[in-house]
Amino acid sequence: MLNPLSILLVTVLSSAMAMAVLGSLRRAAIPGVGSWIVANALAIVALLAFSLQGHAPRWLTFVASNMLLAVSPLLIVAGCRRFLARPARPSVAYAGLVALFAGLCYWTFAAPDFNARVTLVSVFHAVLYAVLAVILLRGRPSNRPCYSYYFLAVAAALLSAGHTLRGVMYGFGWLVQTDLMQVTPSNVIFLALGVLAPPCLSIGVVMLAHDRLAERLERLANIDDLTGVLARRAFLKLGDALLDASRRSGVPLALAIIDIDSFKAVNDRHGHAAGDQVLSHFAAFVAAHLRDGDVLGRLGGEEFGVLCPATGAAEAVSLLDRLRARLAAAAPAELPPGGLRYTFSVGVGQYRQGESLAQLMVRADQALYAAKAAGRNRVMAATAQAA
Repeated sequence: MLNPLSILLVTVLSSAMAMAVLGSLRRAAIPGVGSWIVANALAIVALLAFSLQGHAPRWLTFVASNMLLAVSPLLIVAGCRRFLARPARPSVAYAGLVALFAGLCYWTFAAPDFNARVTLVSVFHAVLYAVLAVILLRGRPSNRPCYSYYFLAVAAALLSAGHTLRGVMYGFGWLVQTDLMQVTPSNVIFLALGVLAPPCLSIGVVMLAHDRLAERLERLANIDDLTGVLARRAFLKLGDALLDASRRSGVPLALAIIDIDSFKAVNDRHGHAAGDQVLSHFAAFVAAHLRDGDVLGRLGGEEFGVLCPATGAAEAVSLLDRLRARLAAAAPAELPPGGLRYTFSVGVGQYRQGESLAQLMVRADQALYAAKAAGRNRVMAATAQAA
């Protein structure tokens, strides 16, 4: 039969491996990773202190070890709260730790009772893991894959159930022990289950961290860094999907291609930093005044695109012309720093049955060139004869 000491040492090794993996993610500045690393470090120290029972003072092997092992999952929970951008609850955590410390001291020195200590510690961990499961299930972002969140939530729920069972069995005296290192079937089983906690929690948080990295990479690929709107590739991909939907349903789809007028002159006269401010301001301005369902993307340089589902060319022209007039009438405080004024021109095309997105963009581009040729600062629709 496995003995408790060997189980504790296996757990120490698994926690050390988890620290190494999490440490590799430290430079990624993912919220919560620092707490998760410290949690594993405290678990290692606590388990080593447990292994000294019978060879070291009780304050170390009973009280300090249990307190460290309690702080470890508390840090896991705190790290998950930071990861999910949820508010911290330090007062509740401190109250729980104070109650745990008082109980451990009482049942270690005033009225020594192994079963009472086990029950107290098990209840603390059961509540903590239940809270972790709830936080993960409630805080899971709806736009991210659910597997890593569910994995960690299920692991936390199972650990909570295990600690609850342990607390009940020791609390009602169905199991009787004198120390943690005692070799009994029940003790070995519960310790073996406890071995699964650090690796399961560590695997779960590593999965969360990698999902966050994947989200960042997706954002880099799909979102324009300067303006915060869709990048060209993501915009065209969404455009193809909307085009397919329009083809199947027969609902109209309009595409507007927008170009900021005389943008090179802005860069030449005011500098590239001012040009960047104009691009950022323009993207924010348009995004704030588009309708729900409309899609804004940056096609490159000072050129942007707007997809307007369930919208005909005339309606899209009216929408963009209102935006053009609103920008022209904007107060200096609503403009980029320094009150720099600028205008934009727009070409609008409506999807024709059977044409590709590239063909629709060509027609909208032709309308944009016509708007530029007509004096800029205007919105024009593609003509019926446009190729």
